[in-house]
Amino acid sequence: MDEILKYFPDLTDIQIEQFQKLDFLYHDWNEKINVISRKDIDALYTKHILHSLGIAKIMKFEPGATVLDVGTGGGFPGIPLAILFPETRFYLIDVIAKKIKVVQGVVDALELKNVKAEQKRAELVKGDFDFIVSRAVTNMPDFVSWIKDKIKKQHKHTLKNGILYLKGGDLTEELKDFPKATLYDLSTIFEDEFFETKKVVHLPLKFTV
Repeated sequence: MDEILKYFPDLTDIQIEQFQKLDFLYHDWNEKINVISRKDIDALYTKHILHSLGIAKIMKFEPGATVLDVGTGGGFPGIPLAILFPETRFYLIDVIAKKIKVVQGVVDALELKNVKAEQKRAELVKGDFDFIVSRAVTNMPDFVSWIKDKIKKQHKHTLKNGILYLKGGDLTEELKDFPKATLYDLSTIFEDEFFETKKVVHLPLKFTV
């Protein structure tokens, strides 16, 4: 939790309490439904929560903005972002029902009113969003094919509407067909060695019908 406060010192009392509760909630749920690997659960705040919040260091979501989290797993990056941006609406989806059960349990326990969680494939989602976030659920070409028709036309943020993707390693080959993609190195923001190769990829996408 100290790591979160180090990089996000302006949290409200409610946000601090919500972030603190995540430790118990995920340990408790993980005993019932394994959504975080055993070796990672004790590094929850670094490898999952702070990693998710890397997106917040690149983009400050505006009140009323809508964000789709595709392949949210246990709720990352969506739940930490929803805590940080309580006036932004988040829609968290995953194809695996037991993962959404965990997400809904955490959302209910934290009383997050700005989160909707549902078992659904990205291709079947109706509506459009300012941003679509995810954490390395697949390669970028496939990901774009899933969500390319779900981006709002009107921009209201400093970055153009599109994808904010958490990914690690060398992305040269994967992004060769996306010249408009911008990479932000999280190693320049967070000190822990876990972030050495971690990046946020911003890919603006035009509205399509």
